[in-house]
Amino acid sequence: MNTDTLFRTAALLGAAALAQPTLAQNVKVTPLGGIDGEFCPLDRAMIFEDPSGTRVLYDPGRTVAGADDPRLGKIDVVLVSHMHGDHVGNAHNKAPNSGACDKPDTSVSAMPNSSAVNIAVAKGAKMVTGSEMAGFFGNKLKAAGGDPKNSILARFGATQKVGGVAISTVTAIHSNALDPDLIGGVLGQYLKDAGIGAYVGEATGYVLKFSNGLVAYLSGDTGITGDQDKVVRGHYNAKLAVMNIGDTFTTGPTEAAYVINDLVKPNAVIASHANEVGTVGGKVRAGSRTETFIKASKVPVHVPLSGKTMEFNADGKCVGGC
Repeated sequence: MNTDTLFRTAALLGAAALAQPTLAQNVKVTPLGGIDGEFCPLDRAMIFEDPSGTRVLYDPGRTVAGADDPRLGKIDVVLVSHMHGDHVGNAHNKAPNSGACDKPDTSVSAMPNSSAVNIAVAKGAKMVTGSEMAGFFGNKLKAAGGDPKNSILARFGATQKVGGVAISTVTAIHSNALDPDLIGGVLGQYLKDAGIGAYVGEATGYVLKFSNGLVAYLSGDTGITGDQDKVVRGHYNAKLAVMNIGDTFTTGPTEAAYVINDLVKPNAVIASHANEVGTVGGKVRAGSRTETFIKASKVPVHVPLSGKTMEFNADGKCVGGC
């Protein structure tokens, strides 16, 4: 091989080496919903995979089919925005795609632990939460055979780093009562008889900073807050948002669009928590909240079709799977 050929070969290998990490710098987001390829009423769960390999499960809810769900793979962190059953997972699907989009089969109880705790124990994952939830989850992890030290506290303004991902909690205006069935015993029965739940502090949203520089805001269940402007945008400068649009229990589609357009101002948003059949055959259903949100938003809206992985660069722009 002559000198010119050697130089050309070295140049090609160098270019290839530089090109490979570029693709690897994207953050992967995979929704784990009720029916593959659709956006369904109970869909909450998403996995965020950092370029470092750190994998974060957000609000497993009822569509993750327990700790044995084959879609989970390695999980390093479990995030729970608040204690309501459709987020922490009081019950879950028998298996992925059980039932129909509008009538899911969530007949498997996860009480008294919750799917979030069962998954964290099975995967050896950390649980990062705010308010008084960390102490509660620590006890639950211990009771389920896990390590209570894997429940990590991050109250508002605090940041915890797990692997390649820095996790901060931010304000979410929402109720956060603890289901008496998660307590059990005499105390749980007293609360149930009174028609109330236990108090475990305020609900939270999350801001995730990934190793490629991407900052993502996970709204949790929330109304409109000034912190979405001053904190999420002003301090953290989030470029990607996951925004709840379901109305009644959280922001409706037009309120959510206001949050995106005027407060957070990200470069892209993933719709979440629509409480409706958002798609049919993978296409947005006409007249749906999902369609209303898309039309009202000034940035690209990505619909989280279950099982379909999207990739986002550091600027929050989708570069694959959208």
